[in-house]
Amino acid sequence: MRLVLASNNAKKLLELKALLAALPLELVAQGQWAVSEAEEPHETFVENALVKARHAARACEGPTLADDSGLCVDALGGAPGVASAHFADAVAPGGGREQLRQRQDAANMALLLARMRGVADRRARFVCTLVALRHAHDPEPLIAHGRWELELMREPRGSGGFGYDPMVQVPTHGCSVAELPASVKNDISHRALAARRMAALLREVWRIG
Repeated sequence: MRLVLASNNAKKLLELKALLAALPLELVAQGQWAVSEAEEPHETFVENALVKARHAARACEGPTLADDSGLCVDALGGAPGVASAHFADAVAPGGGREQLRQRQDAANMALLLARMRGVADRRARFVCTLVALRHAHDPEPLIAHGRWELELMREPRGSGGFGYDPMVQVPTHGCSVAELPASVKNDISHRALAARRMAALLREVWRIG
């Protein structure tokens, strides 16, 4: 079964392909249909994931999977939350999509460091919500959540992963998310937790695998 990922993030596609590898799915990015990124006007992960899944399903005329995820910091009242990808002001255009994303990630982390300067409470978590739709008008979306409890670091560390991975420490492993081997991250992350729950729903409800 072909399932269109409602994202043009190449690293997110690779992560989800690995996490759902046990299912007989062909996970492909919406970019193959030249689908633009959807607007994300809502204040919760689940609402934005639904918007993205419907946007891709309309364009691709088939089943879709959307991921809305981000970093929630207790001392900032849950921010950056759904605005995680664009927490800082938009960076100057130039280069390819991945180069632009890397510059945005760096700007986001710099702003977070500035906001948290001198703050003792470093509790944070990565949150992931996955939504799967059979078609754009599916009244029964499959919804899976994952939460990964972490601690904010005082400076970035490590070069792996993407987004805020260098900024958060995994208390159980004593390193940043960016320093974790991909195999470990794909076993314990927020996206891994959500993907396992989504895989169970796909088997139970859609009878896949």
